[in-house]
Amino acid sequence: MEVINKTQVRVFVFSGLTDNGQLAPFLFIFFLHVYVVTVLGNIGMIAIVHISSCLHTPMYFFLSYLSLVDLFYSSVITPKMLSDLISVKKIISFAGCALQFFFFAGLACTECLLLANMAYVRYAAICHPLHYVSVMTKNICMYLVVQAFSIGFMQSFLQTICVFSLQFCSSDIIDHFYCDVPPLLQLSCSDTFSCEMATVFFIVSCGMGSFVIILISYTFIISSILQMKSAEGRQKAFSTCSSHLTCATIFYMSVFFTYLRSPSSVFEKQDNIAAVFYSVVTPMLNPLIYSLRNQQVKRAIVQGIHKLMT
Repeated sequence: MEVINKTQVRVFVFSGLTDNGQLAPFLFIFFLHVYVVTVLGNIGMIAIVHISSCLHTPMYFFLSYLSLVDLFYSSVITPKMLSDLISVKKIISFAGCALQFFFFAGLACTECLLLANMAYVRYAAICHPLHYVSVMTKNICMYLVVQAFSIGFMQSFLQTICVFSLQFCSSDIIDHFYCDVPPLLQLSCSDTFSCEMATVFFIVSCGMGSFVIILISYTFIISSILQMKSAEGRQKAFSTCSSHLTCATIFYMSVFFTYLRSPSSVFEKQDNIAAVFYSVVTPMLNPLIYSLRNQQVKRAIVQGIHKLMT
């Protein structure tokens, strides 16, 4: 088989979301609306948390950064995907593919860690309310955010070097709608074992590690809530946790469906559904879920609208 050196590969071609010419315009309009709602929703959430004094708490501090990550996370994938839906050739440069993967992987891991931090904040607030203020100080919260971004982009940097140092064979068609590990490894004619192991390690340490933290936190949280004597107190505690738990469940289910397998295994077309969900739809759902299910955010939005109208 003729091997093309990685330095000679100048462009990749995406297979895209669909090769159905009649379906593409509908998908373009649908996902354009999704992206607009994502941008407006996350910017709005950041603004609400910033201007509403009642939301100046650790939980909403992390929520504002989660919205920031979702905003950029979606923007790394969706604009290119929209462009490809109305383009004849779905091309991305080698460097552009590496950059897209770097930011996608970095922001995805950062989101996992932020969701884990938010679970810990809920645990501290409900299980140790007397020590909550002294434990979750502003400096500690900022440290956890910086740590999440640092770990996220450090592992992304290592993965990017690993994947894009491989040699690629004659085919340059990525069977996906963005640059990701499984379809890229399928194109390589190098030994991909080390990259596969690195990917598994980072998914387990970042994804599964943060997921375990969330599970442990909510085990203690639910146990503490069930011991509350007041029904009103239990309902209030459950309502403050439900938004975060819903967002985390949706995100992790779609991610694990895609990645809990060999990174070089065949990436089927139906896998695009899960990929679309966690890369395009979930960033839109997070601010909507917090807006619809969280009473404090609802009140802050109403107060903000009232201020603008008066």
